[in-house]
Amino acid sequence: MRILLVLTLVLPACGAVGRAPGAPGAESATAPAARPEQAIAALLDAWHEAAARADEDAYLGAFAPDAVFLGTDATERWTLDEFSAYVHEYFVVQGRGWTYAPRDRHVALHADGRLAWFDELLDSEGYGELRGTGVVRLADEGWRLVHYNMTFTIPNEAAKDVVAVVRRVEDE
Repeated sequence: MRILLVLTLVLPACGAVGRAPGAPGAESATAPAARPEQAIAALLDAWHEAAARADEDAYLGAFAPDAVFLGTDATERWTLDEFSAYVHEYFVVQGRGWTYAPRDRHVALHADGRLAWFDELLDSEGYGELRGTGVVRLADEGWRLVHYNMTFTIPNEAAKDVVAVVRRVEDE
């Protein structure tokens, strides 16, 4: 009886029971008192870190089964199955990931407490500053990405020049 009582008190506090340490979602299910915004930030941070390590399982494990990923190119609208193939090519076949360092993140929680949306600025060595926006949903295993959209940030002063370059490329 004493062991059952200890397990009843200790296991919920561990939060990430059944998850690999450092896996997305492990941090999101920490102590029950953790604020949803903190759990979502932990999920996103672990997700970005998994991409930098080319950890396919941890990276894709952050997504809900019905997730959609929108890349920077207009043709890049992927279901999870489609995006998984893209990720596999880079992480496993080529053995390389990608690094986006998040900063200036904002999270808003829906009144029901099971849905939230966020935006974050990202720094990339190759692409400079980008913006990621998304939606997360609380599932039994923790917060999961349902929708993610990555865009280039373009200063208003440069917008016409960028549009001209894009049109020229599209016309080729």
